[in-house]
Amino acid sequence: MAFTLASHILLVPFGVALPAITLLMHYRGLRKGDAVALLLARRWSAVMAVQFAIGIVTGTVLSFEFGLLWPGMMGRWGDVFGLGFGIEAWAFFLEAILIAIYLYGWRRLKPWTHFWLGLPLPLAALMGAFGIVAANAWMNTPRGFTLNASGKPVNVNVRQAVFTPMFGPEYWHFVVGVVLTAGYVVAGVYAVGLLRGRRDRYHRLGFTLPFTVAAILTPVQFVLGDSIARSVFHKQPVKFAATELVWKTDTHVPEYIFGRLHADGSVSGGIKIPQLDSILAGFRPATEVTGLTSVPASDRPTVIQATIAHWAFDIMVTVGSLLVLLALWYGWCRLRRRELPRSPWFLRCAALAGAACLLTVECGWITTEVGRQPWIVYQNMRVSEAVTGTRAAPLWTMFGIVVVVYVLAFGSFLTVLVKMSHRWRLADEGAPAGAAAEDLEGDTPYGPRPLSTTASGDRGDE
Repeated sequence: MAFTLASHILLVPFGVALPAITLLMHYRGLRKGDAVALLLARRWSAVMAVQFAIGIVTGTVLSFEFGLLWPGMMGRWGDVFGLGFGIEAWAFFLEAILIAIYLYGWRRLKPWTHFWLGLPLPLAALMGAFGIVAANAWMNTPRGFTLNASGKPVNVNVRQAVFTPMFGPEYWHFVVGVVLTAGYVVAGVYAVGLLRGRRDRYHRLGFTLPFTVAAILTPVQFVLGDSIARSVFHKQPVKFAATELVWKTDTHVPEYIFGRLHADGSVSGGIKIPQLDSILAGFRPATEVTGLTSVPASDRPTVIQATIAHWAFDIMVTVGSLLVLLALWYGWCRLRRRELPRSPWFLRCAALAGAACLLTVECGWITTEVGRQPWIVYQNMRVSEAVTGTRAAPLWTMFGIVVVVYVLAFGSFLTVLVKMSHRWRLADEGAPAGAAAEDLEGDTPYGPRPLSTTASGDRGDE
């Protein structure tokens, strides 16, 4: 499950956010009569469709694993939090239909009609994220039910089960995170092109729009991250203690940047900042922070699990802080000179920002899941009670099959992207006025409209 989640989540930022970024570029192209922007939007829509197809494979494996690997959880709690998965399923089918309309509409619909029919696509993607995050938030702060004499949930309140205390902080933190991740990854592709000397308007525009979106959202995400950490402090104090390596309940608690927790409660390595943890949690040094020893050892993460959650959290904070600096660098140059920063180091950092964001997405889920241990449903069901009792040999066989499927899926994804990129480069380096683009892309579903229906514009420099 850890392998499949860690692999699938790499596709999530593009499934949720790439439609919105594509439509922003599409809107710019129609609004300004910009053929370059329309070309970028058309090509991004092809990437979006391929990514969605691969997501079908990885997501389907996950859906089977819920039933095969967690029968105790699904059998007991499925009626309570299963609504989130139902919402995600409806969103999935709706998104598939909308992607098909948008992709094939490039050659079959009028320009503005095509754009307006694509506009619901980001909403469907957000609805899918709504369902998944609602289910996960319920696992962290389960609500909306009562337990009968045999310990089974009854009297399910759908509204309370969906809108749990952690849902709001988790959802907005997740949505903003995946949008800025997609923005940095897409911009990073064009940053590499700019570093290689491709300074044409195509690469500059392909970099500027997604990077601007990501740069605007980066400080917002930093604030949301602080907010969700404080929500965990109030609603999941033991998880907070794990992510901050707090052993005993106390005030004036120091903050450890990285470091390792030991069985006696000591922390080795890392950087210790006196009183900072209490200040961050409650805005004053006298804030009391609950420690891991406030609950029995069987009800809290192990020292290894706490260290893993702590490192994942600190990596998120470190990368987020660096991205804020990168966004400020970009914003200063744009406001002062109305152009991209001239330093090659900026483009190098921008090229790495996407990979760094994908790392933080992984770390976010590690923090959420490992910090909650040993509970799969916080304070209601342990992982040991939820997991399948299947013998080890079939599980290892299943794991091997899943690894093979995922390697083939991601290999196919990368192969298709490389071939599309090669096709586009040949088109861009071919005959003047985009003739090669028409020849090379005209036979694809997302191919260009006849020239009479496209917006006016050129591929020249600004």
